[in-house]
Amino acid sequence: MATLRVLFAAAEAAPWVKVGGLGDVAGALPKALNALEHVEVRLILPRHAALEKLDALPLFSFYLPYQEDAYEVQIFETRQAGLTLYLVDGVPVRASGPVYSSDARLDAGKYVFFSLAVLEFALRWEEWTPDVLHLNDWHTALAALAARLRRERGEARLRTVLTIHNLPFIGPAIGELLAAYHVSVPATRLPSWAEQHPLPLGLWAADVLVAVSPSYAREILTPEYGGGLEDLLRSRMGDLHGILNGLDTEAFNPATDAALAAPFSLETLSHRLENKRALLAELGLKFDPEVPLLGMVSRMDYQKGVDLAVEALRWSRELPWQAVFLGVGDGRLEAELRKMEQEFPDRVRALLRFDGALARRVYAASDLFLMPSRYEPCGLAQMIAMRYGALPLAQATGGLKDTIEDGRSGFLFQEAEPLALKQALERALALYGRPEWETMQRYAMSRDFSWSRSAQEYLNLYTRLVRQHVL
Repeated sequence: MATLRVLFAAAEAAPWVKVGGLGDVAGALPKALNALEHVEVRLILPRHAALEKLDALPLFSFYLPYQEDAYEVQIFETRQAGLTLYLVDGVPVRASGPVYSSDARLDAGKYVFFSLAVLEFALRWEEWTPDVLHLNDWHTALAALAARLRRERGEARLRTVLTIHNLPFIGPAIGELLAAYHVSVPATRLPSWAEQHPLPLGLWAADVLVAVSPSYAREILTPEYGGGLEDLLRSRMGDLHGILNGLDTEAFNPATDAALAAPFSLETLSHRLENKRALLAELGLKFDPEVPLLGMVSRMDYQKGVDLAVEALRWSRELPWQAVFLGVGDGRLEAELRKMEQEFPDRVRALLRFDGALARRVYAASDLFLMPSRYEPCGLAQMIAMRYGALPLAQATGGLKDTIEDGRSGFLFQEAEPLALKQALERALALYGRPEWETMQRYAMSRDFSWSRSAQEYLNLYTRLVRQHVL
């Protein structure tokens, strides 16, 4: 069996450059795929300012026509942690130093350039020609459109897979940029407004679409979650798949995590309590083994249901609990958390910053982990929480519904309402301190969320795609 070649394109990838969950996926999935037989995956990223320090060698360059002139595309290559990594550089990339800019025009310029450059590189680099181009979110979606146009002209056979990590993020308006790069959008089944944005164009053009959990793949077919693209997605149901994201179980391992006061495992679960004791001391809260600690590590955003958690806890002041919130985001939510900390100075800490090591200490110390998301395409935090022995309390949506078993590995509620969260909290606290609680902890910690199963599903998908389209 010939080795299948896959070029994996993303805006970010851990550990080299990471802003959000996409970085975790793009850093872990290619490695998990390369651990399988009969597939080789290479990763391609923009050469962000943060990546200029990598020891990468110039590979070759070419030009993308732009208006009456052209942009030079420079390709660099490096080998990192057993993975071949390509970096794309050029004027539009250098014009926007951060991974994501506060200026939508700079992001549009960077990622339209990157998407088109990725496709050209895949077609031009004769020493390693991919069979499949795996794209992720709006930042790379235009490569699917360009590939389809080239195929229709008989100029390419490359097949494309587009993973949808978060459907509402469709990207900025790019109509003028497409014209500048001489890309003509053909007749599509998209609403006219959608033809101005990269993700909808990619959803129309890609050979295969993947949502990051089976439940989310079903949810985006509805008006509630489809954002005006549900008709297109329903017309492509035969090409739409749901594959659950995995977790880097080596990076997130409570038995070896140096950030913890007391590393622990299933065999040494009793040591876990020392992490709670240490975190509460660090935060100036009283330790009481009979009072459960609720943790939340999140972007402070209404999507994440932070406001629901605040309201539900205010309604639950008569119940025994302490709560720690860690993250940054919406200023109004941050202000509400500060206010809550003032209302409950002996129970609540609002840690409004990004701190990866502290996040791990929160996972390891919390008894319950709050994830009241209004929608959640997949979610990684609930997987990390379970691996670290914190039982997630979450709304039954998207990947949360696919990964949490109510009453076995965590607690689910059905409606994104404070009352529903409060009732689930009451149900959870009724079990706290009983033998059933440790049984649930042990079951949650033993769940297999590694990337190996998801990687095999992706490989099966690539293989079917290539076999279906052999010319």
